[in-house]
Amino acid sequence: MMTSHTLVNDKRDIILNSLNEAQQEAVSAPLGNQLILAGAGSGKTRVLTHRMAWLIQVEGISPSHILAVTFTNKAANEMRSRVEKMLHTSARSLWIGTFHGLSHRFLRMHWEAAGLSQDFQILDADDQYRLIRRLIVSMGLNEDHYSPKKAQWYINKQKEEAREPQRALTQHADDETFLKVYQLYQETLNRTAAIDFADLLMKTYQLLQTNVELRTIYQSQFRFLLVDEFQDTNAIQYAWLKNFLGDQTAMMVVGDDDQSIYGWRGARIENIQRFSKDFPDARVTRLEQNYRSTATILKAANALISQNADRLGKNLWTADQAGDPIVIYTALDELEEAYYITNTIRSLLQENYQARQMAILYRSNAQSRVIEESLMNYGIAYRVYGGLRYFDRAEIKDALAYLRLVINRSDDAAFERIINTPTRGIGERTLVVVRDRAREMNISLWEALNQLLSQNLFSARAGSALTAFVNLINQLGEEIATLSLDAQIKIMLDRTGLLTFFKQDKKGLARVENLEELVNAAYQFNEAGIIEDMPPLTAFLSYAALESGEEQSGIEEDCVQLMTLHAAKGLEFPVVFLAGCEENLFPHYLCVEDPKALEEERRLCYVGITRAMRKIYMTHAKSRRMYGKTSYPRPSRFLAEIPGDLIQDKSFKVKVSRVSPVRSTITSYQENDDDALRNGAAVFHPIFGEGVVLACEGQGEQLKAKVRFARTGTKVLMASFLKKM
Repeated sequence: MMTSHTLVNDKRDIILNSLNEAQQEAVSAPLGNQLILAGAGSGKTRVLTHRMAWLIQVEGISPSHILAVTFTNKAANEMRSRVEKMLHTSARSLWIGTFHGLSHRFLRMHWEAAGLSQDFQILDADDQYRLIRRLIVSMGLNEDHYSPKKAQWYINKQKEEAREPQRALTQHADDETFLKVYQLYQETLNRTAAIDFADLLMKTYQLLQTNVELRTIYQSQFRFLLVDEFQDTNAIQYAWLKNFLGDQTAMMVVGDDDQSIYGWRGARIENIQRFSKDFPDARVTRLEQNYRSTATILKAANALISQNADRLGKNLWTADQAGDPIVIYTALDELEEAYYITNTIRSLLQENYQARQMAILYRSNAQSRVIEESLMNYGIAYRVYGGLRYFDRAEIKDALAYLRLVINRSDDAAFERIINTPTRGIGERTLVVVRDRAREMNISLWEALNQLLSQNLFSARAGSALTAFVNLINQLGEEIATLSLDAQIKIMLDRTGLLTFFKQDKKGLARVENLEELVNAAYQFNEAGIIEDMPPLTAFLSYAALESGEEQSGIEEDCVQLMTLHAAKGLEFPVVFLAGCEENLFPHYLCVEDPKALEEERRLCYVGITRAMRKIYMTHAKSRRMYGKTSYPRPSRFLAEIPGDLIQDKSFKVKVSRVSPVRSTITSYQENDDDALRNGAAVFHPIFGEGVVLACEGQGEQLKAKVRFARTGTKVLMASFLKKM
């Protein structure tokens, strides 16, 4: 007969069997505070999801008593899916999501207590920028000096510290002016029933801080807080978490101080470094066994990161074999660096590697141009990772703006976006009149427009166009009120003329397809029932806003992946190229004099190295042209911090061969070889075109030729990139 004790043991075994010893220790730990130091590739997501399953299945904790927080919607969805597979049931009652997503859920439930409109809308980063720019223009400020980007950064920085305009700090020369922009910006948000991404966290934090009764309810509800990527939390996120901590609440945080690379956007490595001081009873478990990389790659990463001070300490290891050495290659310039990478990829493709298994990482986006050019010239498919996501595309944002204005006429950002999209012949002068009235009367643009129309203050042509727009929005609101979500979008696309507008453009086919896909997205969203406690259209618009701005995910096409080192975090590839390992590029010139910033750059290099599973190539150039200037950089200090016995050095060693006026005497060519490079030989290069060989140096694979090109002058290049004519 099976007893309850037997059942519990069976559940324990199912949850723990696939885990290593350290992972088992973290998952089955007593019910208290925990700090899990999870090294790269050590299975942290597995530990988090198995811990949730353990709490529910073994400890008997209700899913509704667990709050789990991560940084991307993709990670949240993956965690929920894994838990549901282990439990063989829905985990809908789990509070699992991003900081922004969970804050949105909270504010929808408590909108009135937070002082919000019930149908408040969320401005994404693009909408926020557009609004700030419009306000700067309306204030008569010089955009070149008071840039909207800087103002946006200032506003978000204040909100990340939970400072509303009346408490905002002014530390720099332009901050007084940016504070005035912040004040006007916040007034506009309040008037138009909108909030931005930073408000989601700030308003949740403020409501829990000031409403003791509500805070007590949630502290009683949540018995366990689980936090992913804890090293990436900023000040308000840590404070946000603490608001949910009651006397009986335990917190388990998972992170890696060695992978804290987002200090530039507010992340505080101090949060994970001081966790044990904030929670002195917390158990500390280190996940050090790596399931991703070879032993050589891990030894290189450990040696590099050991140069940083104040680490919590971890040493990655693997049961895997040693693997290939770290290849370090010195190129003459950025063009040759790009072609070395391309040529190596071509060789690896012949060794049965797939293009999608290879990634090229770089510190600055500006580095990608010559690499892309090289890949294109050799017909190698590539994809720049982190491009526009679906909900960030202009045509989708246009369509959603119509729906936003339908359900909230005070949404000025939506109004501005669609008032002349598709083109209605409404000029900028007309819009200035509407904006001026809205500002003078402290009302929305919609109200201002209707006032002006009632007073016949526009020309006949402008008045007709504006009246048609008002009627369109009003009629659309009436027509879609009782329809299903996908039907609402179908009607909107038809009535607004967006589909017709893009169909008339020969280049607009992809946009038409994207708009038509919006109907499918709405249908699937409705079927999933993602948010049940608000009208479907409001829920869908909120979902779209929260999805906006995340890095593009999914590596499905068989092509080489290009991305910045920051974008590579969380990914892995069998082969990694880390380009531009030079002083003042990587580490970045803004960081070399700041010890804390330099340590973050080293952590970024550590992240780059630990993306590699089997092979890693680190390249640098003797000269590099960027931003219109040529520099002659030293190799990055990070290269010198990798032990020499782990490196295969492919740096160019100059060995000049004397060349007769007639033919080359390079030993890699036979005397009677028709393909031998000769002085005066005509050659072709895919970038520089036709040229004439002047001299050669080096031998074998290191053979280089000095060539005078008709269009671009004299250059020294690897001979393997030249084709004899």
